[in-house]
Amino acid sequence: MTERAWLDVPFAEKNEAKAQGARWDPNAKRWYSPRAGIAGLERWAALPDVPDLLPGEDRSCGSGLFVDLVPSSCWFTNVRSCVSPRDWERLRRMITRRAGNRCEACGAGEDRTARRWLEAHERWTFEERNRTQTLRRLICLCTSCHTVTHFGLATIKGTAAEAFSHLRNVTGMSEQDAHTHVRSAFALWERRSAVTWTLNLDILTKAGVTISSPPQAAARVSVAERTLRADGYH
Repeated sequence: MTERAWLDVPFAEKNEAKAQGARWDPNAKRWYSPRAGIAGLERWAALPDVPDLLPGEDRSCGSGLFVDLVPSSCWFTNVRSCVSPRDWERLRRMITRRAGNRCEACGAGEDRTARRWLEAHERWTFEERNRTQTLRRLICLCTSCHTVTHFGLATIKGTAAEAFSHLRNVTGMSEQDAHTHVRSAFALWERRSAVTWTLNLDILTKAGVTISSPPQAAARVSVAERTLRADGYH
């Protein structure tokens, strides 16, 4: 059997790729060209796979489930906003594959009926001495666990109660301990939001991923607010 020509197709471009002749492999969860030489698919020709362990990545960083709020001064400095859609697809595919297609916090798999997907999340460290926000790890989370980590967004969307319940179910926290955890996370968020951070994405650039500059710090909050308004959350 002829070896398939795999493609790197971002989710937003899947319909266009399908119209050009791309086919979907449900087992590999990836698009491919049914034969070589289809001109309309050349733009999605696969790049080399991202290594399973990114250079300098610490896969023990930020294990488990917890509220992990991104400071407002760091909004739109996430990985997805700093890489091309094709590179994001390569990273997402690597993250879910190495996690065995399971959430690394609760162990759940994808369930389309329950609208539970597997998503990529960043674990950062914040060095206050030199005000550097450093990417330490990429982790695979299910939709429910990912919602917990972004508890502030869950509050805006009206899904905080579900997120709070999921946090308790996964961690075994009492109601009081969970409330204390959420309050502490927001207090940390407020303190970090008062600082302008320098972004360090070395674990990506050393893996050959091209990084584009995020919005300037002064513009990040307004960009986020415009996005939330456009999505109906603000």
